[in-house]
Amino acid sequence: MADILTPALGESVTEATIAKWTKKVGDAVKKDELLVELETDKVSLEVVAPADGVLGAINAAEGDTVVPGTVLGSVTEGGAAAAPAAAAPAKAAKAETKAAPAEAAAIDITVPVMGESVAEGSMGKWLKKSGDAVKKDELLVEIETDKVAVEVSAPADGVLTIAADEGATVTPGQKIGSVSGSGAAASAPTAAAPAPAAAPANTGSAQVSGGKNDTLSPAVQRVVAENNLDPKAIAATGPKGNITKADAIAAIGAAAPAPAPAVSAPSAPRAVGPREERVKMTRLRQTIARRLKESQNTAAQLTTFNEVDMTNVMALRTQYKDVFEKRHGVKLGFMSFFTKAVVAALHEIPAVNAEIDGTDIIYKNHYDIGVAVGTEKGLVVPVLRDADTLSLAGIEKGIGALGKAARDGALTMDQMQGGTFTITNGGTYGSLMSTPILNAPQSGILGMHNIVQRPMAINGEVKIRPMMYLALSYDHRIVDGKEAVTFLVRIKELLEDPQRALLDL
Repeated sequence: MADILTPALGESVTEATIAKWTKKVGDAVKKDELLVELETDKVSLEVVAPADGVLGAINAAEGDTVVPGTVLGSVTEGGAAAAPAAAAPAKAAKAETKAAPAEAAAIDITVPVMGESVAEGSMGKWLKKSGDAVKKDELLVEIETDKVAVEVSAPADGVLTIAADEGATVTPGQKIGSVSGSGAAASAPTAAAPAPAAAPANTGSAQVSGGKNDTLSPAVQRVVAENNLDPKAIAATGPKGNITKADAIAAIGAAAPAPAPAVSAPSAPRAVGPREERVKMTRLRQTIARRLKESQNTAAQLTTFNEVDMTNVMALRTQYKDVFEKRHGVKLGFMSFFTKAVVAALHEIPAVNAEIDGTDIIYKNHYDIGVAVGTEKGLVVPVLRDADTLSLAGIEKGIGALGKAARDGALTMDQMQGGTFTITNGGTYGSLMSTPILNAPQSGILGMHNIVQRPMAINGEVKIRPMMYLALSYDHRIVDGKEAVTFLVRIKELLEDPQRALLDL
């Protein structure tokens, strides 16, 4: 009998939670096969079978907290007896293959590498069914991870066989299906070509063959089908010329049919969709939900507010934006001014750039600023490294590159980890005021908001000024109210008088 032990969990990580067992007691297992997933406050870990055999016992149930060295269960060695039975179908399949020499060898469809330190993903909805004819490079399925979605295309022309169902957990290199290379498969689409001419048109169907709809992602297909859209009429803005979910949603209004004229004869009742629909959360959404709730449960979160007069920053930007773009090849935005102001304030109030680890406070002497980016799949926070060493142009270029990578689903794990402070700009969506949630284990996050023209009292006179509310959410366990208010006032001063930053005042 071989024990299944909790491995070392990493530096300063003392415990983990059992997330999921992939096998039940009595199931046959193979050496190095994934048995259980552990979650810590930093990473997810996989525990594999120590030997071939049968899972004899599970000592820690899902949700239990364990420490390194804990015996999670055991494997009763000697699973060889199960091998012949498992091999029997394979032999039968091999005999079938020999009996049909005209059938070409199948090409496996495997899970691609999904990014550094991404160990697994969840199967999305297949765009084709087993037995359907597919073409080389045709999009077949999306695999979702907790960070990005990975597209899997057909490796060749042929007939599809599916080996992993929607929702299944898969790992890089795992076979999820195959495509036969037979000539019969290649001729199938041609033979079926005349059929659409006789069939009634239904441009809203998510299964229509031909046109842009062949490469629609599951999320887009759902919007298209539910709103009876024509994929060929939707303007595509995706990075690969594909239709995004935002494109499909934008097309809903344009495609809305005109109201039918009133008739005296009674008409059939209007079709009504379901009142409710249950949809499984994506891995990214699950991670966002878990981390935000953990942040609320862990930190003593408090938010303080102030407002900043954007007159001088806007005037400076208007005056130099053209020459700035010509010189540096990037537009001058507000984020670079805010990032510079934040770094200066962090220098002055180091507690806001620190974090708590147990009973210790870790003060950071580097300034890696997380920038919240909204994508179709959810909120991500890539990190701008060493922001204190960057010029305004360097900050704009860095943020622009991170934003593009986020929207294209090309962020690496390294770009998502290690931030010391976060900036989120709800003003891009029209937010007037908010209380942002901390990006744990950080101790502070700055919320920017919409710039609104408001009457202000300036030297005894009422003047209209472009004003923005600022919000600083902070961990009150480490940052006192005086420090939080001073931090926010410092940012206000630097933005209302940008020359102060230039003169280091």
